[in-house]
Amino acid sequence: MQWMADISAPSDAALAQTYARINAGLDAEPNVAGWRASFDAWDGARRSWKSWSNLTRLRYSQDTRRDDFRSAQTELDRRTPGMTSLDTAMKQRFLTSDARPGLEDALGTHAFELWDADVTTFDDAIASDLVRESELAREYTELLATATVAFDGEERSLGGLGRYLQDGDRGVRHAAESARWSAFSQRSERLDAIFGDLVATRDRMARTLGFANYIELGYKRMRRVGYGATDVASYRDEVARVVVPFAHDLVKRHGAAAGYDRVRFWDETSLGVGGPIAPRGDRPWTLDRTREALAAIDPALGEFVNIMLDGDLLDVDNRPGKALGAYCTMFPTRKVPFVFANFNGTRGDVRTLMHELGHAFQAYSSRDKIAVDYLTPTYESAEIHSMSLEYLSWPQMERYFGDDADAYRREHLLDAMLFLPYGVAVDHFQHLIYANPSATPAERHAMWQEMERRYLPWRDYGDLAHPAMGGLWQEKRHIYVAPFYYIDYTLALCCALQFWVKAQSDRSTTLAEYIALCSRGGEASFGTLVASAGLRNPFEPGALAGVVSAARAAFA
Repeated sequence: MQWMADISAPSDAALAQTYARINAGLDAEPNVAGWRASFDAWDGARRSWKSWSNLTRLRYSQDTRRDDFRSAQTELDRRTPGMTSLDTAMKQRFLTSDARPGLEDALGTHAFELWDADVTTFDDAIASDLVRESELAREYTELLATATVAFDGEERSLGGLGRYLQDGDRGVRHAAESARWSAFSQRSERLDAIFGDLVATRDRMARTLGFANYIELGYKRMRRVGYGATDVASYRDEVARVVVPFAHDLVKRHGAAAGYDRVRFWDETSLGVGGPIAPRGDRPWTLDRTREALAAIDPALGEFVNIMLDGDLLDVDNRPGKALGAYCTMFPTRKVPFVFANFNGTRGDVRTLMHELGHAFQAYSSRDKIAVDYLTPTYESAEIHSMSLEYLSWPQMERYFGDDADAYRREHLLDAMLFLPYGVAVDHFQHLIYANPSATPAERHAMWQEMERRYLPWRDYGDLAHPAMGGLWQEKRHIYVAPFYYIDYTLALCCALQFWVKAQSDRSTTLAEYIALCSRGGEASFGTLVASAGLRNPFEPGALAGVVSAARAAFA
């Protein structure tokens, strides 16, 4: 893709000159029309920077071992605080401008709400800490991306173990989990040290900026508008009250049906399935079925997936040195998204593909938004698009799994009920961590065990020593590199399950509401976007109970 090669890094000098010209324009024409023109110039500069930075992160993810990709990522980490400084000063000007009322009419008020949060999260005094934070996050990524274990006669990456973790043979699953967690155990001291350094760095940044702790700064960095930590705590309590007992019952019921005396951790991926389920073809075959599936769901989705596949805008192969996980990124100057994933030959490949294509469809649908801030929404809203497509694509699962499609759908819904408690456990754990930044590694592991007792009371690790001593959280990349980005998945799942319920009685209207939501991008806050799609805000009493009731009926 030649256009990717054409995306280059703007120099520090060029950026400084660009922002100087924009500031001069604001000084010369202090009216709404003048500020509106200067905004377009600023927005263009931000789009160029975002395209380069996203491409740099993507290439590094694709091969963490390549020196040129690692050097480019290091350069990005070094230069980001300088760009943030320029942007923060510009946001301050727009926020305090006499032209603000007219600009809000032209641009919408939400951009100003986002900038209000942004300007509190940066000062030149924390620039070195931001670089250090990026260095530590990169070390964590490389530590796991390059980790290998001997299994089934080969040396395999952690991502390469995926299909064994879902094997129909209980002994194979156990052996695969043992191999996986041995890799974490061997690296546990460094994993603890990296995280301890990250927590200390983030706490120092928060106090330098005048916050009581990193919890307050973390919420601002996540650009959360319309809700705060108190609302999230109440939501976690609701999950504990409404979802956890039902999830626990599902584990016991499905474990008994499978003939397990006790459901172990390595059994959880097989509950409700009755045997291994995988796409009935290789990667090209799976992508061809996806072309057919999205076209069958809606013509707009069909047109979009053709652009993605014909443009080679996906990288889904698992390779040595490739970062773990999956994500969607966007190149604003080219107006196209890109999907990064790691296929492992399991049913999870299809779910991940639908999830990331949901992100990509939203990004593509919003590519012409007036402001770069609106190209994608804040994270909890963004995850609605991805998770909802997982469920809206259910009628197409026969294309991938044939007679096993019903088992796939049943397992998917079961997984949702188990994920909600896990997701809030991750969030609650992070609140404990940043409220107690001086905790020792042993105390952090004990905090995670406390979360498991509250939210995952069925969890039994058997002889898996590392997770049994409270180390499971170390596999969750978000905890290291994206603090407080996890409750977002649970909030979005509550919304996605509402789409699932609505589609059962009125599929055409539900699809129209979903597509309209994607087209809105990030032009409004989470609560406003949810309401616009005819969904109940997860923070409302009864919202969770409603989707759990529908799931309970499905498992009756």
